Amino acid sequence: MNSEYQQRRQAVMAAIGQGTAIFGSAPTAVMHNDVEHPFRQNSDFFYLTGFNEPDAIAVLAPHHEEHQFVLFVRPKDKEKETWSGYRTGIELAKQKYGAHEAYPIEELAEKLPQYVENADRLYYHFGDDGRLDQHILALWRRLLAKYPKRGRGPVAIEDGRLLMQQFRRVKSASELEQMRKAIAISAKAHNHAMAITQPGRYEYEIQAEMEHIFRLEGALGPAYPSIVASGANACILHYIENDRQMQTNDLLLIDAGCAYNYYNADITRTFPVGERFTSEQRILYELVLEAQLKAIDAVQPGRPFNDFHDAATRTITEGLVELGLLKGSVDTLIEEKKHKAFFMHGTGHFLGLDVHDSGTLRNSDKTWKPFTPGNVVTVEPGIYIAPDYEPEEGQPDVEQRWRGIGIRIEDDVLVTQTGHEILTAAVPKSIAAMESRAEYA
Repeated sequence: MNSEYQQRRQAVMAAIGQGTAIFGSAPTAVMHNDVEHPFRQNSDFFYLTGFNEPDAIAVLAPHHEEHQFVLFVRPKDKEKETWSGYRTGIELAKQKYGAHEAYPIEELAEKLPQYVENADRLYYHFGDDGRLDQHILALWRRLLAKYPKRGRGPVAIEDGRLLMQQFRRVKSASELEQMRKAIAISAKAHNHAMAITQPGRYEYEIQAEMEHIFRLEGALGPAYPSIVASGANACILHYIENDRQMQTNDLLLIDAGCAYNYYNADITRTFPVGERFTSEQRILYELVLEAQLKAIDAVQPGRPFNDFHDAATRTITEGLVELGLLKGSVDTLIEEKKHKAFFMHGTGHFLGLDVHDSGTLRNSDKTWKPFTPGNVVTVEPGIYIAPDYEPEEGQPDVEQRWRGIGIRIEDDVLVTQTGHEILTAAVPKSIAAMESRAEYA
């Protein structure tokens, strides 16, 4: 992987030319006054370095004569390492991570100016670390004040996160390998959950079984808080209480995936807690599945990003009109966003180091960017009819038999040179599969 991190840095440095890019690590977070939460590195920082410690700064300065890649890190400290774990230190930062130079983080104010003073602009993302923000801003202002006499120096600051989006949007072979591993573990957990779900069990039992598999198979843990939502809880998009006892005629919506080496899976399946869908559940499930299949068909290289959402939206809107849950012209309903009463979220997002991964969606002229081979996107349409749903003026009331049904189906899809690949195909989703789940244990 070291060579891949080096290639990534070289690509970024080629893009910034005479600029200097500065990336800060993620901060630590404390609970119970003095116990640290498990550390999770900033994704851009990790993408460029592979370095997985807090209190670190990475500097890319392609114009510097000697040191194009510099790390500021915590020095070795035996006493602190006894309490909080081993540190890489200065020398290993160079040997293990390929830094041309490394310094103690305490020397940032002294050493950073030499990597910034001859740049034509800075790349830095404000908002993650207030103290570092102030340090970078003060340094830039000092250099800007000297510009009339020196004739050189950074005259602008651009957002480093926007810089990184163009690189992280397309996944490399090694990234896809790790994503496939995360997805395989997650698929195993979903299939196990389908096999063990039955009336009388609690949502948290299913969550526990899935997350046990995540860790047992070598994942870091859940990629995001697991959603295990039965009955009307499935109408809450980010429901995470997971404390309800499941009943015979419930549906169970599980939106869960694991993180493997920081790369994430994101899968949703909805199935009966008992043996069969009710007639209303079946009708809505078939509609969501049809919408998802049409959306997946639209995930093709060269197709605009929003095409798959448009395909899902039209299919669901047409179905809701046919069922009498919406009233009016399909085109008008879509234009006025009336479908959002039942399908209120987008159809998908990029997936990678972040669950909602980095990647610009639109061009400057407001057109949608096209899918590119190497993109990985979730495809996740849904229908949610809350128990307390109140129709807008001019729209029909909803009979009780439809209320409290929430359905989402989500797959992770890779854009290939010739089409797409459903990476999560190992998790079944047909009506027949959902009603004969024991065979997927």
